[in-house]
Amino acid sequence: MTDPVSEDDINGVEAWLRQLQDAICTALEACESGARFREDAWQRAEGGGGRTRVLAGGATFEQAGVNFSHVTGANLPPAASARRPELAGRRFRAMGVSLVVHPQNPYVPTSHANVRLFVAEKEGAAPVWWFGGGFDLTPYYGFEEDAVAWHRVARDACQPFGDDVYPRYKQWCDEYFHLKHRDEQRGVGGLFFDDLNEWPFARCLAFIQAVGSKYIEAYVPIVERRKATPFGERERDFQLYRRGRYVEFNLVYDRGTIFGLQTGGRTESILMSLPPNVRWRYAWTPEPGTPEARLYTDFIRPRDWLGEFGG
Repeated sequence: MTDPVSEDDINGVEAWLRQLQDAICTALEACESGARFREDAWQRAEGGGGRTRVLAGGATFEQAGVNFSHVTGANLPPAASARRPELAGRRFRAMGVSLVVHPQNPYVPTSHANVRLFVAEKEGAAPVWWFGGGFDLTPYYGFEEDAVAWHRVARDACQPFGDDVYPRYKQWCDEYFHLKHRDEQRGVGGLFFDDLNEWPFARCLAFIQAVGSKYIEAYVPIVERRKATPFGERERDFQLYRRGRYVEFNLVYDRGTIFGLQTGGRTESILMSLPPNVRWRYAWTPEPGTPEARLYTDFIRPRDWLGEFGG
């Protein structure tokens, strides 16, 4: 049994999500030298809609997408009910902000963040709600300084909610962003959580607000630190190759992508997370001792970044 939720509660979440989208777009545009977000407002035939914002071809970001959506439907889809089979067949409302930023410079990592609310409803029964979300970082060339700083902000976002929260959601992130068919991590992790309703509604909302608001604090300093680093064709080629792993994860495993497609969502908005340029090679491995090899040995594996580096 979850804490009761009212229409005012749900409307308050939607208002905050819209404000979060605005704040993130403003902060990312401040990293640019001219490119701006384009907005597409859209409606969904079954119910709801959203506004998709995409910045393309910038000096800093090759493509950045920041999406707000609030959709409704008659039947909770398998992607959302697999962990909650007792809710299958219920009406649902789902709202959230999701974003992916693909940089121009290979020394700037790709980043992803998402915060969301689900409400499952049934005639004669109290609504069942839960929150989910998190943020994670995917470098192409690793820097311990960046990984530690990223995880330090993640820990700080969690700290007011209990000492066990960061370690638990950090581990969940490592487990979730794992490409099973490659036996490889997508990046250096961060936070991931789902099915969050163990606290009262107001506390759960305060937690996703902390996570959503900390994303810019975590990411922008890394962007500013790396965006002017000189690079050549070798680094660009490796960036495009590694982006292939991002595509593989999003199309095979990502719950948000699967949920959107299962609910008949707007395809352009669902797939905005994919990079505009990507490259695959057959059975390629980096030369030992190179910076490219170090990404595999030192970064894209689960690590206690704060414990190892005194963060």
